Amino acid sequence: MRPPRRGTSRPPPKSDRRPAGPVAERPRPRAQGAGAPVAGGAPITGLVVDHLSALLAQVLRFDGPADAVMSRFFKQNHRLGGRERSLIAEATFDALRRLASLRWMLQPAAPERAPRLAALVTLARQHGPAALAPGVLRGDERAVRHALLLDVATAPGAVRGELPLWLFARITAQYHDAEPLLACMTGPAPLDLRVNGMKAERDAVLAQLQASAREHAPLAAAATRYSPEGIRLQDKPPLTRWPLYQQGLVEVQDEGSQLIARLVAPRRGEMVVDFCAGAGGKTLALGSLMRSTGRLYAFDIHAKRLAGLGPRLKRSGLSNVHPAAIAHENDLRVKRLAGKVDRVLVDAPCSGSGTLRRNPDLKWRFDESELARVNEVQGRVLRAAARLLKPGGRLVYATCSLLALENQEVVDRFLAEQPQFVAVDAAGVLAAQGIVIDHAGRFAPYFVMLPHLHGTDGFFAAVLERRAAT
Repeated sequence: MRPPRRGTSRPPPKSDRRPAGPVAERPRPRAQGAGAPVAGGAPITGLVVDHLSALLAQVLRFDGPADAVMSRFFKQNHRLGGRERSLIAEATFDALRRLASLRWMLQPAAPERAPRLAALVTLARQHGPAALAPGVLRGDERAVRHALLLDVATAPGAVRGELPLWLFARITAQYHDAEPLLACMTGPAPLDLRVNGMKAERDAVLAQLQASAREHAPLAAAATRYSPEGIRLQDKPPLTRWPLYQQGLVEVQDEGSQLIARLVAPRRGEMVVDFCAGAGGKTLALGSLMRSTGRLYAFDIHAKRLAGLGPRLKRSGLSNVHPAAIAHENDLRVKRLAGKVDRVLVDAPCSGSGTLRRNPDLKWRFDESELARVNEVQGRVLRAAARLLKPGGRLVYATCSLLALENQEVVDRFLAEQPQFVAVDAAGVLAAQGIVIDHAGRFAPYFVMLPHLHGTDGFFAAVLERRAAT
């Protein structure tokens, strides 16, 4: 989820945690330790270093999402081979995930002003200096070796945590296990799929993936730990070219995100609203749980984002979804549903701090002033969405943030203002569906997923019910 644009009172656009697309689908090697062999066995050439330098010079301006910048870059440099693209893409994300320590290692230079040196140090950190082809260092050998000799363990805490100081202070004050949490978030995330229950069963899709792996390259695929619809891939295959994807049998969706739809737990024939639908990842999950019955409204203020739902909806086979771009949270189309809706999902705009493995540039593009702005939007959107519920109805407020300011504190303020609403134990809602989450008692009554505890992105959700009329 992205921060709101300056000068607007509208909620910010919502991200589906790296949706399927040219950057997300591009195969990339997993992060490797220093001295590990490069994928493919061949040395890293000057072609990779030069293009990585050029890409970092653009990405480190932070004037737009890194994945969009990268997508444009690869379109402009379409003659790069698949291996080169993989190395450049993974190195770019590694530089962003570990930018705090990269800046510390390069002092007095800065990655923004020395992109070639940043590229060389990043590749050497990933693969070891010996992986660089002879002659690639071209006079930079001394600077690279000096940077690699520095012990990051002696750096300040925010540098070791790979965060800006303000965010590091908030996370370490909130989590007693902040160290393993932050360590986990400096690595890449796996790729999770949600099996579309309207078209396939998970076991059948897993069998199909395993058969494909036997015919082509090995593919590590397994059922997810918690979500009944989830499959986890350890690699990043070209998913958009797969028949499974093209035919709508699977969608890209983090396991934690899948479970938020399970918290809504819509019943067949109900009226449901996804209040901040974005590109519709959770909308499609809700529609599948409803078995394409009832009415499911997908609202969002960003028509362009919502338009991305169109092709996905067509592939899904759902017929009960009604997308609608709205002007603001009090749009007339919203007001017409007041008191009529059975279930509402508020996938609120937020800092996206729980998705930093996938979107590491967010931590450098977001600041405390934006946090304050988005926090005000969260409360306003929650209050507006709550007016849609009929007595006895359920609302799920969710974010992909790690920060209590955006999560528990928003809900606590809402409950203090709205005594007709009560919090329901999220673990109990999932347990009724046969889903048991580790460490659930630590966060009760709320739903919290964390990378180092659950292997998912960071998520928060509160299940709220409007008391039935007496």
